[in-house]
Amino acid sequence: MLFLLDLAFRLGNVYSDNMASNANSVNIESEKRGYHHGDLRSALVQAGLDLLKTRAPDAVSLREIARMAGVSATAVYRHFPDKQALLSALCDEGAEDLARLQQAAMAQAGGGRSGFDAVGRTYVRFALANPTLFRLMMTAPVDSCAPLAALGQDVLAKKILMDNIAALAPVEASQAEQRVFALRAWSIVHGLAMLMLDRQVPADDALIDAVVTSASVGVG
Repeated sequence: MLFLLDLAFRLGNVYSDNMASNANSVNIESEKRGYHHGDLRSALVQAGLDLLKTRAPDAVSLREIARMAGVSATAVYRHFPDKQALLSALCDEGAEDLARLQQAAMAQAGGGRSGFDAVGRTYVRFALANPTLFRLMMTAPVDSCAPLAALGQDVLAKKILMDNIAALAPVEASQAEQRVFALRAWSIVHGLAMLMLDRQVPADDALIDAVVTSASVGVG
C-alpha cells in the first residue's frame, strides 16, 4: 500500500513538471510570434512605419504588416479595412511625430524668434530623416492621406505654425496677412526640404540654419 502511494506521488510530480515545462514552451512560442501585447493597432502602425523606411507606399502590403506583427491578416482587417486606411493612419502618426518634435524644439529654444526658427528647421530635418513618410504626408491623394495643406486648424503641426506667426507678426497684421506670413514660412521650409530630398542642394545642417530664419519670412 505504501509502495502504491509512493508511486502515485512520484507520478504526480512528473506530471506537474511536464505541465510546467509545457507552459514554458507555450510562453516561448508566444514570444517568437512577435506580437504579444494589448495594442495591436499601434503595433500595426509601427510595422507600417518601419516598412516605409525601406520601400515606397505602393510596395507596403497589409499581409506583410500582419506577418511583421505576428498576427493573421484577418486581425489586421479589423483595424484597417483596406490599405488606404493604413496609409491614412501612417500619415496621422507622421503628423503627430512632427508636431511633437517641433514642440520640443520650440521649448528648448525658449520660444520667440529662436523658437520659430527651431520649429522650421525641425520640419526640414524631419523630412530628411523620414523621406518616404514625408512625401506620403505631402503628396498622397486625399483619399489615402490628406496633405497638411488640406488639414484643419486642429492639426498640431499647423497650429504651431499659426500660433508662432500670430505671436511674431506686427500687431497691426490682419488674419489674411498672417496667413500670408504662414504660407511664406511653410514655402521656405518645404521648398528647402524637397530640394534636399531631391539632391538639388546638399542636406547640410549649416545650410538649414542659414536659410530657415524668421527674418526670411518677414516676421519677428
